[in-house]
Amino acid sequence: MEEKIDSGSPVLNRLLEGGFEKDVITTIFGPAGAGKSTACLMASVYAASLGKKVIYIDTEGGFSATRLGQLAGDADRVIKSILFLRPTDFAGQRKCIGQLRHVVNHKIGLIIVDTITNLYRCERTDDNSALNRDLGKQVSYLLEISRTRSIPVILTNQVYSDFNGGGVRMVGGDIIMYSSKCLIELKSLKSNKRLAILQKHRHIPSREILFEITSSGFSELKDKFRIF
Repeated sequence: MEEKIDSGSPVLNRLLEGGFEKDVITTIFGPAGAGKSTACLMASVYAASLGKKVIYIDTEGGFSATRLGQLAGDADRVIKSILFLRPTDFAGQRKCIGQLRHVVNHKIGLIIVDTITNLYRCERTDDNSALNRDLGKQVSYLLEISRTRSIPVILTNQVYSDFNGGGVRMVGGDIIMYSSKCLIELKSLKSNKRLAILQKHRHIPSREILFEITSSGFSELKDKFRIF
C-alpha cells in the first residue's frame, strides 16, 4: 500500500481515501477563489504538526498569515516550520526549484508550489517552445524529488476557458497533466458552494464531493458525494 500524508482536511481525505500520496505530484487546479491555497495551507498545518518542515514556493504573493492562523490556531508555530520562497519571475522560479534537488533532506515533509504556472503564464509569447521545455524540466525535478525522497509535492494551477471544447483547461496543459499522478479540480458553484472532483488517480476511481469553505477549512455538504 502506498504511503500517504493526511491532507489536513476531512473533505480531501475522504476524496483521496486517506490523503496525499508521498511519492507523486498532486496538482490542484481551478479558478481563483475555489480553495486551492486553502488546501495548501491545511496540508502545511498538518505536516508541521508532525514536526516536519514545509517548502512553500509562493509565486503569486497570496500567502496569508491571517488565514493560516484561522486554520492552525497558532500561526506563529506553523510559520516557523515553513521555508518560504517567493520568486518574482520564471527564471527565479527555475532557480528555486533547481536548488531543491540539493537541499531537500529527511526533515522536509512537504513541498508546495502555489502556483506552478503563474510566472510561466506571464512570459508566454507566440513561440513558447523554450518556455514549455523549461516548465517541463522544473516539473521533472519536482517529480524526481518526490520519487527519490518520498516527499509529497502539491502544485496548484490556474485554468482558462476552452472555447472550442467547452469547460476549462489547465494552464501548461499536458506538461502538468502527465507528470501529475493525482489531479483534483476545484469548482466554484452558486451560493458559496464548491465542488472537489478527483479527475485522476493511480488507484482511486473518479469521484466528487460538494463542500464549502469556512474559517476552519473545508466543510462537506452531505447532499453530494458521487463516484463516476
